[in-house]
Amino acid sequence: MAQITRTSNSLEDKTIVLGITGSIAAVRCVELARELRRHGASVHAVMTQAAQKIIHPEAMRYATGKPVITEITGGVEHVEFCGIGGKASLLLIAPCTANTIGKIAHGIDDTPVTTFATTAFGSGIPIMIVPAMHESMYDHPIVIENIGKLTELGVDFVTPILEEGAAKIASNEEIVLRAERTLGRKTLAGKSILITGGATAEAIDPIRILTNRASGKTGIELALLAFRRGADVTLVHRGCIGIQGICEFNVESAKDMTDTVIEELGKGYDLLISAAAISDFTVKPSKTKIKSDKEVTLTLKPAPKLLREARSKYPKLKIIGFKAETGVTENELVKRARKSMESSRLSMVVANDVSSGGMGADTNEVYLVDDGIKKVSGTKQVIAKEIMDKVEALL
Repeated sequence: MAQITRTSNSLEDKTIVLGITGSIAAVRCVELARELRRHGASVHAVMTQAAQKIIHPEAMRYATGKPVITEITGGVEHVEFCGIGGKASLLLIAPCTANTIGKIAHGIDDTPVTTFATTAFGSGIPIMIVPAMHESMYDHPIVIENIGKLTELGVDFVTPILEEGAAKIASNEEIVLRAERTLGRKTLAGKSILITGGATAEAIDPIRILTNRASGKTGIELALLAFRRGADVTLVHRGCIGIQGICEFNVESAKDMTDTVIEELGKGYDLLISAAAISDFTVKPSKTKIKSDKEVTLTLKPAPKLLREARSKYPKLKIIGFKAETGVTENELVKRARKSMESSRLSMVVANDVSSGGMGADTNEVYLVDDGIKKVSGTKQVIAKEIMDKVEALL
């Protein structure tokens, strides 16, 4: 079996049947299978004859470490994996052609992959389809109708990337994330969470900005983890991760972020996690580029305070805030965090001393301050997990 290095245990003890059909995107399946295994999944490949013309079954045996199913034999492999009480946790068809989508939608069962799909439908095993085809085929009204029909039947579709005249297979990162959400604990299902992240930027002139060192990594990790656990997630930040199912707003200034969040909260949310490093000050920008051959004085004025406005407008909303300080003792950091909790009636504050690192880095050391105090250090994925565990208890 080919060796892999685990990156997480999010799919541990899960068996994923990877159905491969005759799209050129089948060449991506070696790395997709290995990526699923890096997260702990046991992967078994099932291939149509058309897929075998594009990628050899031995390549998939290498990628999965398991024998590849290329035909249904007396071993009734489809029942073993996707029958009632079968081994499969998920049938993932990636890539999936228009032909296979049409067959599955109409109950046509003439390839190993469609046989597995028929059996999975009958036993209630989740099915996820990742289409890949020419864009003109993806836009065919009958293909659109078939996708709609299967969606109504509970099939989860991962939308392709439309570029160069093709509906290209989604990224491995996105496919794995969607598998994690499908097979995860769903402890936040039915909850709506709005998360802010990263730095804002205040325009000085049409070219220059005032900003800070925040990378936005914590906000992104929180959004991804909340999504994995089944929440409806909105991320407001100065960036774009482009994950289907996560609603994103790209904002620039402190005012942009505050206005966007306040308006969005009006749609009804269970929780606001304010992880962004929002500018404390703004400046009236010059309409033209400021000349660089002379000294310039900037007049700063206080920027809008998101937490203050959110609490004023939504008095019952649960809010988690972040508090960054520099050069203070642990006791003083916690004291200031508790002061923020009291002033804005927060459910929890994540506090850290950024003079010792964290801002812009991949790791951090923070204190989760609520009724108690918990010190957490490690990667921002680790910190996001600790925060989201607290969120589960809170909601």
